[in-house]
Amino acid sequence: MARLQSLNVGMPKDVPWQGRTVHTGIFKYPVDGPRMARTLDIDGDGQGDLEGHGGEIRAVLVYQCQSYDFWRRHLDRDDLEYGQFGENFTVDGLPDDEVHIGDRYRIGDAAFEVTQPRVTCYRVGMRLGEPEMPALLVAHHRPGFYFRVITEGQVQAGDEIVRTRIGRHRMSVAAVDALLYLPDRDIGQLRKAVDIPALSPGWQRSFRDLLDAAEYPARAGEPPAGAESNAWAGFRPLRVSRIVAESTTVASIYLAPHDDAPLTRPKPGQYLTLRVAGAADPPPVRNYSLSATPSDNEYRISVKRETHGLVSTYLHTRLRVGDTVDVASPRGDFVLPEDRDDTTPVLLLSAGVGVTPVLAMLHALAAAHSKRDIWWLHTAHSAVEHAFAAEAHKLLAGLDRGHEHVYYTAPGPAAVVDPPAVSGRLGREALGVLALPTNATAYLCGPIPFMAAVREALTRVGVGSDRIHTELFGALPAINPGLTDAAHAPPHQPPGPAGMGPRITFTRSGLTAPWSDGYSTVLDFAEACDVPTRWSCRTGVCHTCQTPIHSGTVRYRPDPLEPPTPGTALLCCSQPETDLVLDL
Repeated sequence: MARLQSLNVGMPKDVPWQGRTVHTGIFKYPVDGPRMARTLDIDGDGQGDLEGHGGEIRAVLVYQCQSYDFWRRHLDRDDLEYGQFGENFTVDGLPDDEVHIGDRYRIGDAAFEVTQPRVTCYRVGMRLGEPEMPALLVAHHRPGFYFRVITEGQVQAGDEIVRTRIGRHRMSVAAVDALLYLPDRDIGQLRKAVDIPALSPGWQRSFRDLLDAAEYPARAGEPPAGAESNAWAGFRPLRVSRIVAESTTVASIYLAPHDDAPLTRPKPGQYLTLRVAGAADPPPVRNYSLSATPSDNEYRISVKRETHGLVSTYLHTRLRVGDTVDVASPRGDFVLPEDRDDTTPVLLLSAGVGVTPVLAMLHALAAAHSKRDIWWLHTAHSAVEHAFAAEAHKLLAGLDRGHEHVYYTAPGPAAVVDPPAVSGRLGREALGVLALPTNATAYLCGPIPFMAAVREALTRVGVGSDRIHTELFGALPAINPGLTDAAHAPPHQPPGPAGMGPRITFTRSGLTAPWSDGYSTVLDFAEACDVPTRWSCRTGVCHTCQTPIHSGTVRYRPDPLEPPTPGTALLCCSQPETDLVLDL
């Protein structure tokens, strides 16, 4: 008979870790006597990071005495005490390879259901002083698992554990954990996993994505992440064929191949990454949206000259027709799906030079003679800074169901343009009077405050948040679970003497720095530069840190449990082999 050997609780607290502070509930300790198991936790217990732990689905973490014995031998340690793996219930029995997702158990006065394996998180490694512990838990098929509380009641150490129901498909905790984190997945097992109602929603979504990928496998020679099937690797020199002024601050640059080799046809909304050798040393790298009809003969990017913009100033003042620029293949997920039968209304909203990707979408809709209800909503400072006004108006005039609304934020009377511009800006009030279709799909690009305000306004007028898509060229929001003192400094060269290794370019952060062997991983190096990063396990398991590579190669030490998607790198366990350009 299985038995609850130790009941462990602990409240979240701030602890030092690698020069930073982590707010965590990983520190659990045994308690005597009964405690009430409630829907969200056990009395006296709490979780520090509710994004990854806790909540109704992950109310109680379970780990086995037998796994403690295994790790004592494997790690050659005699100091492992119950609660040290962050579990609430240390149990005698219930091994991960015999407990099924969806199994129900009675313990004391309470009833529980198994919902998912343990979340792979760096904090268990922090707690044990074994940084590779998240990967070891998965590799040795000993993750532990979560309960949700079906019936609240008192539990205490010594209570018997009685199984009252077996989960659908009898998929064990260890099997489900391996199915998510290890390679060579069985499609039949994936189908079973998505058919387990007790499995947590997050794990179900992950398995649906994996099932989609397994049922529609990519062809050999898969292109870089976000790129098209005929994308080229790394950078390719393209010739400047034309330069056209679009406004007082925006110029369009047309790029064509040197030879007869066709260009990759982009999706409407994608961007190019340029490496501009003449602007500085090392050559800076920047992303610019494609702004014209998708083509495999010529690209058009449109660049706003920024007051202190190193690259934009070079492109506006020194670039000439006939010059060459190194360009990576088009990529990006902010795209308009090309479905001629789609009748869903579409909202194209932009501010300033943020017009460029949605203008490419408008070109694609016009070229397809779309019958969709299309709304064009744009904010500019004034008429003289309003790029593509005539071009967008002509495209909309050729559509059966085009709607155009332009707003100028500069004070004073609005300029006489066709159609007349409104003095003001896009926001809740402006959108509220337009009677926008609430079943529309919205594509939104512009400065971050503009996108935040318009996203909120769209949801208030009834557009579903899952239908609102945004483009962000700057650094993506960091994912640093548990950190309470994450840096907000602008990216910079790492401290200390310059390294002698390959150059690493972080395109979204606009920084290039030489690698130093004083860092263990590219992730460590990025953090030293205050480049915003995304991670969770830090051991090559969860793939949260997976980042597209524009050019270059990496090596892994240690190898991740599953290789990343082609054209990407796992920053938490990689080092550069060559100069590296990352979409970070």
